[in-house]
Amino acid sequence: MQSAVAELDATPLDRARDILRRTFGHAEFRGLQAPVIAEVLAGRSAMAVLPTGGGKSLCYQIPSMMRPGLGLVVSPLIALMTDQVAAMQQSGVAAARLDSNIDPAEKGEIWRRIEAGELDLLYVSPEGLMAPWMLERLAQVPLALIAIDEAHCVSQWGHDFRPDYRLLGRLADIFPKVPRLAVTATADARTRDDIRAELRLTDSAEFVASFARPELILSAERKRGAGHKRVVELVTARPGRSGVVYAGSRDNTEKLAQALRDEGVPALAYHAGLERQLRIDRLEQFLQADAAVMVATIAFGMGVDKPDVRFVIHADPPASIEAYWQEIGRAGRDGDPAEGITLYGSADMAWALRRTAERDVDEAVKQVQVRKVRQLYTLLDGTGCRAAAVRRYFGEEGVEACGQCDLCTGAVETTDATQQAQKALSAAVRLGGRYGRGRLVDHLLGKTKDVSDHEAALSTWGIGPEFSQAAWRDLTDQLLFEGLLREDPNDGRPLVGVGDAEAVRAVFRGERRVLVQTRAEAPAKEARKGRKSRESRESRESLALSPADQPLFEALRAWRSGEAKSQHVPPYVIFHDRTLAEIATVKPTGRAALERINGVGEGKLARYGEAVLQVVGEFEG
Repeated sequence: MQSAVAELDATPLDRARDILRRTFGHAEFRGLQAPVIAEVLAGRSAMAVLPTGGGKSLCYQIPSMMRPGLGLVVSPLIALMTDQVAAMQQSGVAAARLDSNIDPAEKGEIWRRIEAGELDLLYVSPEGLMAPWMLERLAQVPLALIAIDEAHCVSQWGHDFRPDYRLLGRLADIFPKVPRLAVTATADARTRDDIRAELRLTDSAEFVASFARPELILSAERKRGAGHKRVVELVTARPGRSGVVYAGSRDNTEKLAQALRDEGVPALAYHAGLERQLRIDRLEQFLQADAAVMVATIAFGMGVDKPDVRFVIHADPPASIEAYWQEIGRAGRDGDPAEGITLYGSADMAWALRRTAERDVDEAVKQVQVRKVRQLYTLLDGTGCRAAAVRRYFGEEGVEACGQCDLCTGAVETTDATQQAQKALSAAVRLGGRYGRGRLVDHLLGKTKDVSDHEAALSTWGIGPEFSQAAWRDLTDQLLFEGLLREDPNDGRPLVGVGDAEAVRAVFRGERRVLVQTRAEAPAKEARKGRKSRESRESRESLALSPADQPLFEALRAWRSGEAKSQHVPPYVIFHDRTLAEIATVKPTGRAALERINGVGEGKLARYGEAVLQVVGEFEG
């Protein structure tokens, strides 16, 4: 926190806590929610970086309900706005959105409610908000606050930069007396500084929570080929669970989704090339399902608020550590254990570096983006705790190892391959950067076809019989990741040459070690059997359910599913699984007992109380 926060005024916070309990059904604030809300209630602007699933939205929703006027929320995606508005309406809060999907008659009714002071919250896109007619009309309306959600989109250093977000800095002049709150889950120190500068928040308080996500179990492994076979293996080993698979191209999403369907997995493809209504239908299908897999490009991104996603698999690696943490963070939003698995290869890194080099941006921006690419692959191919590496990247100090990622548990072992690295680097020097990786490996093994007398006479010809072809390829990838080798794109036929000269000299002098990874994996059949036998037990334990309470829990889920389908909303906006699990455990017999359940506010009690009590009564009777 960069500025001292004024002593919390107990009276407004007590009122905020009362709204939290009555409207949202939660007994107490979490993490930094209370000080952020207190700052906004005092009429001061702020920036808050809170983890995914950490309740960022409450930081502007509750003050919007308490302060006089309309709470204005700027959000980058229609899907995200739709989800949040649906959740607010389920809790009895007067919320609406204005976007291109709203028909003229409904827009007219929304403006009537705004001007009559009947709305607490209005969600808009940055493009829609900054339209001159919109600003002129909102200037006639008292505003409680302006919240800028997913604020990392403001920064050119961030992973999801959107030029329209840069215009939001003008809001400081247009609405000088309205507090502004910028919120995001992923921003390193440089990105945070850029957000504050662009949004004119340099003199405002900054709240930065820990980036720890202890429920996420992280792993990464190098690709074999395109990696599609491995993705299918990973997904089919996790039956009956909701998951997201990210692929780098539209074509790959379609191919992977089909490959999964061929194995009996209920998989859907999602990308920007699909017809709009089909995207809407597939998103609704995924959000409604208890177990479905969405194979998507990053077009399927910030609008995903499904709490029970149990795994996120990157078939192709993300763009940066910020993007990695945000996309992996789509899993485990309910706080229960979830997995983040990333497949990667040196070809992915080379492609990312080429794409960065081709961008029409300032050289300073390119340098930062190149560094971010290299930092990501250092994380993926590193040998230290993955979760700790992410937290250190975002500026946390005193970070301890998570104890559960693949590197902490020993699923990935490391071997010193410095001597072999010296051989490979020597070979690259002697071959003069004229050949690709395959030829370099063949040279080390002495297996080059039609070898010339000159090459066969080189001292590095055939000096690597101790490694297999696959092992030499892995080591070559390692040297590329570490910048000891480099690839010249060469019009799609990359040539391998020596990389950073000083680093290479350090390897030759023995001052720098090169460690390679080996993965200890259980046989696939055994791993699948173990997963299946653990699945139902883990599900019960994560929700604190006894076997005796499981049938009532499933009956409540079935009731919720029917309600969700009839309203065309995701099940979790009605009640989260954790709330249903508590109901199944407590078995309330009246409205007063039901209201004490976490997640049951007054609005949901009025709307669903009788139906829930009927399910409990029928089951118990």
